[in-house]
Amino acid sequence: METRKHIAAERKKVCNCAQAVITTYADLAGISEEEAMNLGNAFGSGLGNMEGTCGALTGTAIVLGLVKRDKVQATLAMRKVMNGFQAINGATQCRLLKGVDTGKVLRSCEGCVADACELLEQHLD
Repeated sequence: METRKHIAAERKKVCNCAQAVITTYADLAGISEEEAMNLGNAFGSGLGNMEGTCGALTGTAIVLGLVKRDKVQATLAMRKVMNGFQAINGATQCRLLKGVDTGKVLRSCEGCVADACELLEQHLD
C-alpha cells in the first residue's frame, strides 16, 4: 500500500486529528467519508477537548477496529501503534505533545497524524 500519511496530514487543516485519520482510510474501513467524519466528531483536542489521548491515535483505533473486525487483533495492533508512537514522539497525550504545561511542543498535529498513519499502515494487511 502506498502511504496515505500525507493525505491525512493535509486533511488535518480542515478537521480534527481523529477525523483526518478516519476519513483517509474510510474506504478500507467500509464506511463513507461522512460516516468517518461523524465517528470522529467528539475526539477533537484529545477527546472532548480534554487534552487526553491524541486524536490521531483515537482515529487509528477506530480504523483498526473497523478493518480488523476482531477485538484481539485490533487491540494487539493498537498496542504496537501506541508503543511506536510513544517511541517516536515521547508522548501519546495531546496535552504533552502540544507542550501545554511545558511550552515545549513535541510534535505538530499534522506530524502526529502522519506518524499515526504510518504506524497504522503497518497493520493494514
